[in-house]
Amino acid sequence: MKQASAKRIVVVGGGSGGLKLATRLGHRFRRKDGVEVTLVDDTLTHVWKPLLHEIAAGTLDIHEDECNYLAHARRHHFRFVWGKMQGLDRKHRRIKLAPLRQDDRDEPQSARELAYDVLVISVGGISDDFGVPGVAEHCYRLDSAPEAERFRQRLLEAYLRAGQSDRTPEPGELDVAIVGGGATGVELAAELDKMRHELKEYGAVGIDAVADTKLTVIERAPRLLPGLPEDLAESTESELAERGIAVMTGEAVSEVTRLGVQTAGGEMIPARFTVWAAGVRGHPFLADLDGLETNKRDQLMVRRSLQTTLDDNIFAMGDCAACPLDDSGQLFVPPRAQAADQQAKFLTRGLPGYLKGQAVPNYVYRDRGSLVSLDDTAVGTIMGALLGNVTFEGWTALVSYRWLYRSHQRALHGSFRALMLWISDLLGRRTRPRLKLH
Repeated sequence: MKQASAKRIVVVGGGSGGLKLATRLGHRFRRKDGVEVTLVDDTLTHVWKPLLHEIAAGTLDIHEDECNYLAHARRHHFRFVWGKMQGLDRKHRRIKLAPLRQDDRDEPQSARELAYDVLVISVGGISDDFGVPGVAEHCYRLDSAPEAERFRQRLLEAYLRAGQSDRTPEPGELDVAIVGGGATGVELAAELDKMRHELKEYGAVGIDAVADTKLTVIERAPRLLPGLPEDLAESTESELAERGIAVMTGEAVSEVTRLGVQTAGGEMIPARFTVWAAGVRGHPFLADLDGLETNKRDQLMVRRSLQTTLDDNIFAMGDCAACPLDDSGQLFVPPRAQAADQQAKFLTRGLPGYLKGQAVPNYVYRDRGSLVSLDDTAVGTIMGALLGNVTFEGWTALVSYRWLYRSHQRALHGSFRALMLWISDLLGRRTRPRLKLH
């Protein structure tokens, strides 16, 4: 029987960091020791965010690699609550959840509340449109798996309609413009190039998906991949050019319309499909959480312990948090997947002591480098005390990139289950289509 005085740890957000934290805390307490761990998310399944560009291109089936929260929670000793956080009552330590989605035949439902003793907010971030007109109305984003899947379906349907029509496609009708030359934009461009070549081989759309389409990457910085060394950025740009992908650097976007992208330099890029992959900010609801401090990008301000500046019982981690890199408070932890993973490990160690009245130490960010996938190759850097900063590309980088996902699976499921999933993927490649065509 659960003790009435059980401590309640509530983790909001089942992304990479939040799900790993709930999983590890679930194993740490195993619903014993007077501690109950609950994960809250507004979807029923988890998809590793670095895979969203593959889902958007159809080279990965969303249903093949998703993790069901309910089943995972049962296996790893925590509770899952389906819901979207929309408010907070700090005085009574309760989060407010939006009414569950319903169809027209159901009775209207009211908002719900969930009590906590320790709250960890890990809802990730969304792309930042920087106030550019037309982005909200005309751009696709890769902030979630459903958004990536919606883009894939619309693009595939456009190819099919064009291939089964007698008319010639209008300029830009099948073209894709990607705003943002960081890792997400570059990886999506490479994966979409793979998609159009696969479509050509299938002969599924009745058009030459390579010759009749144009991919453009637009980056306002002087070069692609600002976070990587310049030589790797140059080789990446050369790789994209060889694939017939246009790259525009040093060019800001002034407006997005239904017909394409207008640059600040006065050039119009025809594209019926525009993907916004630039910048990261917090979800708007974070700016109205019972007085918690946020910055101009709607990220929760936290101390180096990851505790919010105004409430020690509320922690924030990942892209939704602005965590100082040092005591100066001038620089902040970058919004990267490795930061969320590190912070999940940090809180796994720190929260049990905090429940016993101990202070939480300072989190220290360790930059492990970056890897960027280009379909059948990759580029990246690895940073370590032993070898220093090492840059590499090609097959070695690709293996390292793919190992990141296997490491993610291992952290969630354990070594044996992760091995079985890897073997299943290898066998599935012989039976599944190389492209999702529905």
